[in-house]
Amino acid sequence: MLKQLFIVSFFSLLLTSFLVPEKVEKKANKEIEKFFEVDKFSKEYISISTKISEKIPASFSENNFFRIKKGNTLLGYGYIGNAPSKTATFDYLVLFDKDFIITKSKVLIYREEYGGEIGSKRWLEQFEGSSSKTPELKLVKDIIPISGATISAQSMTKAINQLLESIKILKQENHI
Repeated sequence: MLKQLFIVSFFSLLLTSFLVPEKVEKKANKEIEKFFEVDKFSKEYISISTKISEKIPASFSENNFFRIKKGNTLLGYGYIGNAPSKTATFDYLVLFDKDFIITKSKVLIYREEYGGEIGSKRWLEQFEGSSSKTPELKLVKDIIPISGATISAQSMTKAINQLLESIKILKQENHI
């Protein structure tokens, strides 16, 4: 029984964690350089304990949540996530300022024939200024939906809400 519990726990953890592929990380790094107008920066990965991971809705792994620094100066924070679209997934980047207010979101890789409109700068700008203090964002009410990208728009909105709720919990736990 204990062995079965371990196996189930192991695979559950494996499915909920997201390791950032090299191609996605390279695209994210280019966006970070462009946004912060720096040619060199460093990332300090923020480790989230298993105990805290169980409390938060967003998926954190060893390399998808980080401080962005230029030398010893903190520029902001970054998060790379993966969300479902109709039949595949897409990778996205969320950049925060020093106070964890969203300053930019970007779809890095979209793997569907339809729905890629969620990658438009204009649509993604709707998330800017949101923070853990922002009430849950709702599609239609707060976020304009996109015809032909309904599932992806819902998924991105849900992913942002889960990330902001996770940031709120991490702050309450004095983890960040």
